[in-house]
Amino acid sequence: MSTGEELLRTHGLRVTRPRLAVLDVLTRGGHLEVDEIAHQVRDRIDSVSTQAVYDVLGALSRAGLARRIEPAGSPARYEARVGDNHHHIVCRGCGAIADVDCVVGRRPCLTPSDSHGFGVDEAEITFWGLCPACKSRHTGS
Repeated sequence: MSTGEELLRTHGLRVTRPRLAVLDVLTRGGHLEVDEIAHQVRDRIDSVSTQAVYDVLGALSRAGLARRIEPAGSPARYEARVGDNHHHIVCRGCGAIADVDCVVGRRPCLTPSDSHGFGVDEAEITFWGLCPACKSRHTGS
């Protein structure tokens, strides 16, 4: 397992305290909004602006160390699970998000009926429904 410093260097990024803190928050899992990430980063290094967190997330995303997801009607969220072409399922009730491994086969999981000449290397699918808790509340079970 690589340390945060090794990961940053391997991906051509300078090692800074904000980058290490954001990477640490992301690697703990989840699909986090920027404000959640900023709050957790501030618990680690005291003072960091929200803009600095956005900048770090942008750098990590461009380097392939973080993934930005934006379910319709929801703020952007970030996760550290990258490079495996997984998908997401989102609860229409509470907004909870869970990972869904590739639907079938190998990357890109789905083959479009018309690629319009593109060389497809990834598919991004968002499934929508109700999580067990919201489904239970909705059906009264």
